[in-house]
Amino acid sequence: MTTRNQAVGAYGERCAVRHLIGAGLRPVARNWRCPAGEIDIIAWDGDVLAFCEVKTRRGGEFGTPAEAVVPAKARRLRGLAARWLAETGTTADEIRFDVLSVRLPDTGPARVQHLKGAF
Repeated sequence: MTTRNQAVGAYGERCAVRHLIGAGLRPVARNWRCPAGEIDIIAWDGDVLAFCEVKTRRGGEFGTPAEAVVPAKARRLRGLAARWLAETGTTADEIRFDVLSVRLPDTGPARVQHLKGAF
């Protein structure tokens, strides 16, 4: 991944966190990593623990950001969530998997779409 792509991704994640906080969610972890992969954001939405994947795009030539979360990625995120829960000892009555699509237009602010329970 290029430095520019990393910068775009990091900016998109900051936009996503601001969006989540503005919507009343409480982030508890960002960029949690283990050998199997990474979870972008983990946040409480009331009593529901949301594992959030953030996808950022500058243009539309590669489809919508959410389309980048293919079935294999969803499976991997489910496994990562189980590992995070086990390693942290966190319990939740309900968990869900969200996707935050961040679009960066040529001008103006980023647009964030929050897809709750995306997979």
